[in-house]
Amino acid sequence: MNQQLRKHIKMTLGSRWRIWKHRQRLGHCGAAVYFEKNVEFLRYPHNISVGDYVIVKEGAKICSCNAQATISIGHNTTIGYYTFIFASEHISIGQDCMIAPFVYLVDSDHDIAKAKPMNQQENITAPIRIGNDVWIATGAKILKGVTIHDGAIIAAGAVVNQDVQPYEIVGGVPAKHLGNRK
Repeated sequence: MNQQLRKHIKMTLGSRWRIWKHRQRLGHCGAAVYFEKNVEFLRYPHNISVGDYVIVKEGAKICSCNAQATISIGHNTTIGYYTFIFASEHISIGQDCMIAPFVYLVDSDHDIAKAKPMNQQENITAPIRIGNDVWIATGAKILKGVTIHDGAIIAAGAVVNQDVQPYEIVGGVPAKHLGNRK
């Protein structure tokens, strides 16, 4: 359990009500979760699974965008302020992950055929998989089809469009290898 963050959490009547409310709507909601104000589980919340000891900070939006799309968040993971997680197919986040504020995970984009207006283009999807013990820093964007393996670190502001190897550190636009955890 993330003791550093949890020792600053205050369980109020409002926070207990938010936990109860989200527990009624989610497909699975683990033990000892904590949801701050203005957290939204959108469209198909019953397709979203939240593990034990998960913390979701204020303003986060987590959306299963269609009836088949699924999202799973592993035990002891923290989702930062105003992070957006939008799945049209599947997004899985492992255990013990730290996702900083303003991170954007989206497993789809649109086709770009010149013969059709952009708002009529097909939605192209590929799942996002995030392993255990991953740190995604502020403002990073994780694009469709990416796997981030266990122990990886994604630098602030990175745009990740390719897989990240175990314990690798990546950053930049597009993200490139910066080093490895020691």
